[in-house]
Amino acid sequence: MYLNCHTYYSLRYGTFSELDLLKLAQENHIRQLVLTDINNTSACLNFIRRAPEYDVRPLVGIDFRNGVTPAFIGIAANNQGFQELNEFLSDHLHNEKSFEAKAPAFENAFVVYPFETVLKEELFEFGDREFIGISVRDLRRLPFSRLMRFKEKLVVQQAVSFRHKRDYNTHRLLRAIDKNVLLSKLPPEEEGSEDEKMYPLENLVRAFGDYSFILENTERLLQQCQIEFDFSLERETQNLRSYTGSMEEDEQLIERLCREGLPYRYPEPSQAVEDRIQKELELIKAKGFVSYFLINWDIINYARSKGYFYVGRGSGANSIVAYLLRITDVDPMELDLYFERFINLYRINPPDFDIDFSWRDREDITQYIFKRFPNVSLLGTYVTFQERGVIRELGKVFGLPKEEIDALTKGEYETSRLDSIARLVVQYMPLLHGLPNYLSIHASGILISQHPITYFSATHLPPKGFPTTQFDMVVAEDVGLYKFDILAQRGLGKIKDTLEILHYNQPEAAAQVDLHDIKAFKLDRRVNTLIKTAQCMGCFYVESPAMRMLLKKLEVDHYLGLVAASSIIRPGVSKSGMMREYILRHRNPGRAEERAHPVMLDIMPDTYGVMVYQEDVIKVAHHFAGLDLGEADVLRRGMSGKYRSREEFQKVQDKFRNNCRNKGYSDQLIDEVWHQVASFAGYAFAKGHSASYAVESYQSLFLRAYFPLEYMVAVLNNGGGFYRPEFYIHDARMQGATIHPPCINKSYAINRIYDTHIYLGLMYIRDLEARSMQRFLAERSQKGPFKSLEDFIDRVHMSREQLSLLIRIDAFRFTGINKHELLWKAHLMLGTETRTEHPKLFGARPQHFRIPQLRTRSLETAFEQIELLGFSLCSPFELLEETPKNKHGQGDMERYLNRNIDLYGYLVTVKNTRTHTGKRMFFATFIDQQGEVFDVVLFPPVAKKYNFRGKGIYRLYGKVVSEFGFLSIEVIKMQKENYIPDPRYSDMKTAPRLLQNKDLLKGRNSRDIGSRN
Repeated sequence: MYLNCHTYYSLRYGTFSELDLLKLAQENHIRQLVLTDINNTSACLNFIRRAPEYDVRPLVGIDFRNGVTPAFIGIAANNQGFQELNEFLSDHLHNEKSFEAKAPAFENAFVVYPFETVLKEELFEFGDREFIGISVRDLRRLPFSRLMRFKEKLVVQQAVSFRHKRDYNTHRLLRAIDKNVLLSKLPPEEEGSEDEKMYPLENLVRAFGDYSFILENTERLLQQCQIEFDFSLERETQNLRSYTGSMEEDEQLIERLCREGLPYRYPEPSQAVEDRIQKELELIKAKGFVSYFLINWDIINYARSKGYFYVGRGSGANSIVAYLLRITDVDPMELDLYFERFINLYRINPPDFDIDFSWRDREDITQYIFKRFPNVSLLGTYVTFQERGVIRELGKVFGLPKEEIDALTKGEYETSRLDSIARLVVQYMPLLHGLPNYLSIHASGILISQHPITYFSATHLPPKGFPTTQFDMVVAEDVGLYKFDILAQRGLGKIKDTLEILHYNQPEAAAQVDLHDIKAFKLDRRVNTLIKTAQCMGCFYVESPAMRMLLKKLEVDHYLGLVAASSIIRPGVSKSGMMREYILRHRNPGRAEERAHPVMLDIMPDTYGVMVYQEDVIKVAHHFAGLDLGEADVLRRGMSGKYRSREEFQKVQDKFRNNCRNKGYSDQLIDEVWHQVASFAGYAFAKGHSASYAVESYQSLFLRAYFPLEYMVAVLNNGGGFYRPEFYIHDARMQGATIHPPCINKSYAINRIYDTHIYLGLMYIRDLEARSMQRFLAERSQKGPFKSLEDFIDRVHMSREQLSLLIRIDAFRFTGINKHELLWKAHLMLGTETRTEHPKLFGARPQHFRIPQLRTRSLETAFEQIELLGFSLCSPFELLEETPKNKHGQGDMERYLNRNIDLYGYLVTVKNTRTHTGKRMFFATFIDQQGEVFDVVLFPPVAKKYNFRGKGIYRLYGKVVSEFGFLSIEVIKMQKENYIPDPRYSDMKTAPRLLQNKDLLKGRNSRDIGSRN
């Protein structure tokens, strides 16, 4: 009887989930209802999937509104009607069109016009599929309206948006947040009606007792509607089922591609390789995944034709077919990758292929996919209200001052001392927390389906300009849609750019580099030494302090060790406590046999009986707990995100424990193994995935080992990495580069290397406008280098303010003229001129100025660089107010082992974390006076006393300790050192002169400084 029900996917309007709606229907004895969210279909598929559990017959539609003003309601008569409604909504969302008062003539959908809308718009002609909705509140006016003559068109339209007063209050807060107004200023027309509630069926029938024909019309309408989607485990995939248009041709094509790829990957294939190929192909065909593989092959084939670098990873990297098709570069035979993680008879969804491209190339790849294949869309996701954001929004809605809002967001309050308004913020925060806020885009997911996407969902059009579903990946998989993951990654941009830089800086060396010769990289001693010594600055996935520490502790000096480290570093292994245990077993032969359960050691001998990879969950569940492979995969998937709450996961979890007890395992052992599974499975990598990461790491490390300067320039030009740009610049200097500030004749927008000289890019100059930069770079490209400041001013239109930035950073130093003199010249030449954007046909007549000789001190330059670049090019230790008391550094730590050391460090990065008891502590990385990196830790008692106060140099006193050979300092005392006062402003003796100079800048006494001839 309810044709107009809303969930919280009626964004910033509705207040509860689709499951809450079903529960509400069950409580009120409602056996069928229509979900019609406002301009949204996000909840529809999950509503249909879960409705049978509540003994509810689900129907779906859309409440079409302009803002919150109702136009009409569309109700799908069948799946084709749902598609019609989705296409109609998508068209309006994509083109930002308002809804007309009159609905189009849908072929498979019904339209219900609200009572008020009919009267307001004077709609008195209705088609066969059009009706007039009457709410309980409308019944008072119905007898006196002209609509009584349309008896056969009247149906019940009692909107359902709230369950109780609290929901209504939450709704009003959402509306105020949406309109960005104080709650007291929220216009009444922006709110729903408080009586938009669900009444028990008997009450609703009683309310319409005098109008039984309305109830009959409504029932008749509902009986004409039916919506069905297959959510069973045996469902057919909804992805594009054939790549070529024929399943038979697909199978022939994939076999041919495997044969063509075999000589490249395995010049002399063994029988084991042939058997693996055959086994995979048979299963891929049986499971209907052929087109999925071929589409991924098509995408990377296009990328290779364009010269794009890419990395294929995910569970699909365990596949030899993917290796032969060059979707991945991971050899599953070499790594003995677990076949059943990739595919098995029980698996419903295809294997994951996460394909990384350079951040510059991904857009073109996405464009290609949308042009190449039918029925393509991006996958949606929801950004939800989070605690701090909710508090901030509610604070604004209730009119709290900023300082009070800030205190609430930081949790700096005692509830008993809050005033009534602040208490309301705290009271309503949990009600909004977790509600959908707005639609966004999945980080990488693209759907390519057999049906048009609108068969499943309306689409919206985010700023990226590609249609995007209104549901997320979990719902997509429920209905049989599996995403293709196309990701952007700066690491690949670094690799690609390094090769381009080599072509102009070392062309002969560039010709010798084959970045795909991974086998040679794995055996390269210089590369493996970098890994063992953790000299990995700028290299993909291995440059962070945590990874650097792990590499040293594990003494990694080969590819397989790096594969393991790539997964061990993930949060789950560390959380379970097994990272430390893995290191202990790795460094102490025999410990694994002593500590590991024999079954666990037998299952995972390569990782000492410790669960490291995602497939270890499947192995343990299958071999240790006796689950079948399908149940084991449910367990693996259930360890992450929304899947954990699924009923099927709960059943498998219970079976895991019961099977273990039946095998005679102790409760202590069962708990220990389950703790490992539960704590890390959602975070761990598949081994093939880790191996793919390790391949890219080796490519990065090879370039760093043999072409460190070119590589570091590429790192900087791709936005850096884990650290700030100044530390990559520092690393390049340590590798032998000479670093130059920007120069108008040598620099580009990005960094540029000439032999061993690196000229910083103009992009670093704070406040330099892109158009100013582009203008003078274009002029230089067309007509050659600039000869002088005067030549620059004649050739380039640029404001005095923009030109002064270039002079202050010393970009005109090639002239040999002090920059203070150049600033005077620029002022006197541009000070009274009205500049046009048109270049001069003839150069200006030379102008001569008599300017007193001025000097620039090196310290002034350093502070100028800090202001304009964000860092100085001199050593920061040269800027200290007090000279360091010692020269201690990283090189002294070994001889101070287990003793206290006093040393100075320039802060690189800080990790603020908490212990398992919630106490704050810090891990930090510094650079010493010799330019070497060292690490410190501040445990809670010290962290409570000392805080990091931003960039700068700290004096540290603490104990040098070693953990598995990794040296660090446990800080006892810490103090931030002061820089000298900025010499540009600190010399007060020059103040009168500076004030006089300000007058001169205004044109006074100009003949005392210089005159124009």
